[in-house]
Amino acid sequence: MTSATTAKPKSRTKTKPKTASAWGPPNSDDGPLWRIKVIDLTHARAGPTCVRQLADWGAQVIKVEIPTNADDDIAGKRHGFDFQNLHRNKRSLSLDLKQPEGIKVLHKLVAEADVIVENFRPRVKHRLGIDYDALAKINPRLVFASLSGFGQTGLYKDRPGVDQIAQGMSGLMSVTGLKGQGPVRVGIPIADLCSGIFLAYGVMGAIDEREHSGKGQWVHTSLIQAMLQMLDFQAAKWLIGKKVPGQAGNDHPTSVPTGLYKTKDGMMNLAGANNKMFARMCGVFGKPEWTTDPRYMHEGVRGENRDQLSKELNEVTATRTTKEWVDLLTEAGVPAGPVYTIDQTFADPQIKDYGQVKPVSHGKLGKLDIMGQAVQLTRTPWSIRRPSPDSGQHTREIIESLGYAADEIDEMKKSRVI
Repeated sequence: MTSATTAKPKSRTKTKPKTASAWGPPNSDDGPLWRIKVIDLTHARAGPTCVRQLADWGAQVIKVEIPTNADDDIAGKRHGFDFQNLHRNKRSLSLDLKQPEGIKVLHKLVAEADVIVENFRPRVKHRLGIDYDALAKINPRLVFASLSGFGQTGLYKDRPGVDQIAQGMSGLMSVTGLKGQGPVRVGIPIADLCSGIFLAYGVMGAIDEREHSGKGQWVHTSLIQAMLQMLDFQAAKWLIGKKVPGQAGNDHPTSVPTGLYKTKDGMMNLAGANNKMFARMCGVFGKPEWTTDPRYMHEGVRGENRDQLSKELNEVTATRTTKEWVDLLTEAGVPAGPVYTIDQTFADPQIKDYGQVKPVSHGKLGKLDIMGQAVQLTRTPWSIRRPSPDSGQHTREIIESLGYAADEIDEMKKSRVI
């Protein structure tokens, strides 16, 4: 996106279309991706996470959904916290892609789009005729983004895959949890979230390259591939060191001491691993002798004597409150912090200072607080401009903007195309 990111705001504003399109009127103040038009064919969580990244940075998104009653809210899911978090900044078009007329409408959108994001199993999109090769014939500049459980090739490509399956097969669960506890899943849907974010930056790379080549391309990843990358040093421990990593619980696998320790009123995290930090920590704890103790005096031996050091550390940390220790350690330049519940997290003044939580007004639910992006661009920031749409909320206006007459739209509605 070289030209979009280097252009001055005023010149970009002059290029904005004066009339609304299927995508709605773009606003150059809505983020760096304000010119990018995205078709969202995703469901579940991983695919929507990718689209959410693009939408928050200003992309104009049309979410294509199976036709249903706009007032339907099965088991409260549509108006529940999860859906509202995943699908903000989108407009909703109900469209049956199993009907030829539905595919025809999609093709009209594809002709105008920059990006299409889908998370069908590989054979499904080919059966529907909406795979990359088919749609690139309509729009050679299209960036086609795919996300699946196991990828687009290989023995497992058509298997169903969800977050927890990926956590298990990637090896992540084998290194999570307390030593000897057995496999433990991570407390967030990490495979869904990471694969969606990885796919989003793959899309951005393809968009930027298109500025030079004029051509789109197929961008794809999977839950498993995302988790393999997230293994990071644990993967390297096996690939390079040929050692199978195990569970380390709340202790850092390699940095000692870095872990969770008891305090007078709870627990705290502490990181005093390198020799300089360890010496500072020992000073705060009134244990200068540890710096010359053969068991603890340098990083290598501390790893070999982790259990004994942890026992002695817990005896010291249990004598004061978490806040007392955190204040003392912070003053000494040693990383330390409390272990919050989620409500305590959002009450912390530092968290509030980020401005990462933004309000949005929903027509039926009222004011909602929504978590935004972790990265800030000072001139063209992310934004939350609209709440998650109701099913098919924008169907008629989108279809009209594609050139369909009122009677044609009525007929499509009657035949359940929309």
